[in-house]
Amino acid sequence: MADQKANEKNLDRLTPREIVAELDKYIVGQKKAKRAVAVALRNRIRRLKLEPEIRDDIAPKNILMIGPTGVGKTEIARRLAKLAGSPFIKVEATKYTEVGYVGRDVESMIRDLMAAGIQMVKQEMQESVTAEAEKRAEEALIDLLLPGSGAKAKEAKPKAGPVVRPMGAFSINPDNPGGPGIMGTAIQIGIPFNRGAQNEADNANEQSEIDQAAAETPKDNSTREKFRTMLREGKLEERTVEITVSQNPQFPSIEMMGGGMEDLENSLSGIAGFFGGNKKKKVVTVKRAREILKAEEAEKLLDKDRVSDEARQRVEETGIVFIDEIDKIAVKGDRGGGGPDVSREGVQRDILPIVEGATVNTKWGPVNTDHILFVAAGAFNVSKPSDLIPELQGRFPLRVELDSLGKDDFLRILTEPKNALTKQYTGLLSTEKVEIDFTPEAIDRLAALAAEVNARLENIGARRLHTIMEALLEELSFEAPDIAPAKIPITAEYVNEKLNGLVMDQDLGRYIL
Repeated sequence: MADQKANEKNLDRLTPREIVAELDKYIVGQKKAKRAVAVALRNRIRRLKLEPEIRDDIAPKNILMIGPTGVGKTEIARRLAKLAGSPFIKVEATKYTEVGYVGRDVESMIRDLMAAGIQMVKQEMQESVTAEAEKRAEEALIDLLLPGSGAKAKEAKPKAGPVVRPMGAFSINPDNPGGPGIMGTAIQIGIPFNRGAQNEADNANEQSEIDQAAAETPKDNSTREKFRTMLREGKLEERTVEITVSQNPQFPSIEMMGGGMEDLENSLSGIAGFFGGNKKKKVVTVKRAREILKAEEAEKLLDKDRVSDEARQRVEETGIVFIDEIDKIAVKGDRGGGGPDVSREGVQRDILPIVEGATVNTKWGPVNTDHILFVAAGAFNVSKPSDLIPELQGRFPLRVELDSLGKDDFLRILTEPKNALTKQYTGLLSTEKVEIDFTPEAIDRLAALAAEVNARLENIGARRLHTIMEALLEELSFEAPDIAPAKIPITAEYVNEKLNGLVMDQDLGRYIL
């Protein structure tokens, strides 16, 4: 509950204007799309503040993004999820098939989203137990380095009591020896069954060992503390130890009709867990052993029920599913069924109940999809949104059309974002002590070339900049270790020298650019 309140408080600071401002740091243009997702996210924050009676009736306003490839559809959804700290997955609509065909069923997207939520919550909770996990891992390491030093002294066995043995039945009748009498059983009470002096000597030796262990305890503690100090100072990092690690069972890949593979894997994993899973001994360095032991101890300290409950709540209340390439499963009105379109409308029918609101069984428990936000995207250059079945269209009430990118947009993409391509390549080559400096004229020329190639060949949006930049710096990236240290200016002349030939030769550019 405390985690939920903290998450709500964090989300409450994100106004629509601030959300758009954060997205502007990474994505150029597309103001309409940014405003749409900002409002959708803010409405989710508003909904969480309402009374449960009203909150349950408010459905998320799913978004359909329409635009060519490479204009920022996926990046907007991914950055939005990261900004909100929400469980997020990106799926391809073309990966799914309707029931009856070999392939993934649409419910697996919710299972994947739940897995993402579990991982997110685990990482957050592990941070709170890091100190205790490190402490336990250190103790386990010392036990590995000093076998037996951490074991408690053996407790003395209790002295054996008298042995009672049956000796046989007897009958007593003082008045009439042949008549009915008292039936009983004769028993023998004696000393413990042993081997005499040998057993007494063994007991004496055992007691002597106990006394000796007790006498050496201060010495052992002193040794453990010395090893602890050496561990903390890093003096034992390269020493090897043998540890026992648990391995997840690996099952062969099986394709099943109807998409029941996830259920089968979960069942097999459960059976393997019941029998204890696989244990394997490994000889590793102390440095590596510390990491393994720390991870295992952190896993033991987590409350798995709490993790699954928290993850399920986040998924149901704030989860985001980005369905890309949804236009590829849209059946055109002028084409009948058959061929590659045989199951596309079926996939739409299967996606519909998930988007409308359904309960999906996962290995962490049932997950309700009523309030999960679905963002679909597609280029729709062959089909159109109206080719989707009407019910599915109705479940994506917000339609946003993203603009194609031109030279001015490419110019901004190369300079403005925090992760601009020019900054990325400058950082990469700086690791080789090669300093490159892009002049404004060079950046302008790169943007113009990207726009020109997109207009003449396929329009792949901002992804064209990646091919342009790779072609520009290919030779320099190859030779960087040999010419370092160096400082090389990237001018417009340099750009023309490296790229003009490719751009002018349309046949060659078709393969390279």
